[in-house]
Amino acid sequence: MTQRIVPVAFALLLGSTVLSGADHAAVAQTAPAASAPVVPRPAPDSFANLADRLLPAVVNVSISATLKPGQDDDDGGPDDGPDDGPQVPDFPPGSPMEKFFHDFMNRKPSPDAPPRKMQALGSGFIISPDGYIVTNNHVVKDADQVSVTLQDDTVLKAHIVGRDSRTDLAVIKVDAPHPLPTVPFGNSDTARVGDWVLAIGNPFGLSGTVTSGIVSSRGRSIDRGVYDDFIQTDAPINRGNSGGPLFNLKGEVVGINTAIYSPSGGSIGIGFAIPSNDARGVIDQLRRLGHVQRGWIGIRVQDVSHDIADSLGLKIAKGALVAGVEPKGPAAVSGMKTGDVITKLNGEIIDGRSLPRQVAAIAPGTKTAFGVWRKGQDLTMDVVIKPSPEAPDMPPTAPRATGHATLSLADLGLTLGAIDDDARQKFKLSDSQRGVVVTAVTADGPAATRGLQAGDVVTELQQVEVDSPDALSHELARARAQKKHSILLLVQNSDGMRWVPLPLNGD
Repeated sequence: MTQRIVPVAFALLLGSTVLSGADHAAVAQTAPAASAPVVPRPAPDSFANLADRLLPAVVNVSISATLKPGQDDDDGGPDDGPDDGPQVPDFPPGSPMEKFFHDFMNRKPSPDAPPRKMQALGSGFIISPDGYIVTNNHVVKDADQVSVTLQDDTVLKAHIVGRDSRTDLAVIKVDAPHPLPTVPFGNSDTARVGDWVLAIGNPFGLSGTVTSGIVSSRGRSIDRGVYDDFIQTDAPINRGNSGGPLFNLKGEVVGINTAIYSPSGGSIGIGFAIPSNDARGVIDQLRRLGHVQRGWIGIRVQDVSHDIADSLGLKIAKGALVAGVEPKGPAAVSGMKTGDVITKLNGEIIDGRSLPRQVAAIAPGTKTAFGVWRKGQDLTMDVVIKPSPEAPDMPPTAPRATGHATLSLADLGLTLGAIDDDARQKFKLSDSQRGVVVTAVTADGPAATRGLQAGDVVTELQQVEVDSPDALSHELARARAQKKHSILLLVQNSDGMRWVPLPLNGD
């Protein structure tokens, strides 16, 4: 049977059957790094005192979602991926049984079928007394409603503050009548292979389940994307553990459980957690902004293998080979070229796998020093990090605009409108899109000369989020009162996000 990487949320489709699914991924096999002998740590007699302290801050996350007609059970759900359902037996070609099984296995739901309800269970942990909770993006991304169950069985409604599909992290918020217990983040870089860890979560709906194990590997890639850097553990993790914490023996969160390697969807002792040091910055941005702004320099890279190093004349097979440079991107502006080998980032040695993750974590606008090897010469290039053009994930529960439906700004040469159902249909905007949509642009006006077009969405003005024409008008009035000569808009379209400066008063 095929081995699979399985997101570990637990889903139940009401009135139908859910086949477990997961993303195809091959787990990279890396050799353990040699290390000096260390004195072994004694195994604890019991985890009971630690579990008593941590359990109140771990919660169950429950969501309900609606599957539209024609949408697969695993299409965008918490356990999306290929299923391991029954295979068609071998029958003689053209036989009635062959036709029956072919029709059965390939049947499509009727487009007139009513929507189906799905419920999913996951885990999370409280990071602030006022109710901010961390979980996985794949637990809540399609949710119509989210609720949280505390250890004392109190059920609270939650809303999605922000989510990020690239790291599979999300932040949700509850309003509690009293301060909630919390758990702190630890330094995941100090978690060594062989260290004891505890996983707490909601596997298969069994709330408050505590399992123990060790860190069995570090820096694992499961081919989910360029941000793969997982902690591997043999602490039993199953469906429903998604978003739950992985603790060290100090009671600090060193990882967020997100996936398992399994032929059946159950634990076989190989689970994966997002390191807390990778998650901390993402979670902070989700709390503050509702989305993640990543650094970008406009290059494509790959690891330097021994063969590549030998052909280039590099003494050590280390670094990131530049395979492509985006024209007019930050790297191109600094003089970086295809064929360069990036060896250092701010003085630290890097490789091709870690470079995209490290650049993404740098705040846009930061000047960063890259060590570059080019045809036998060591160079240093200063690159100003720019915002990634990739469109960020927005919370699906973003509030609909209220107040005035349109806003005409003649001096700027554009008209903006609220994102209502008509605007979503006309400009093909997603249900989760928030901001203010550009409905018209005056030819040769300031907005037109800076590339704004009808259908663009303004999400921020002067780095303040705007969700309605009234909100944008308020921030614009404040900028005028401060006698600003120009304003800065964050604009989103099918090409991604970009900052657009607009002059005020036709200057």
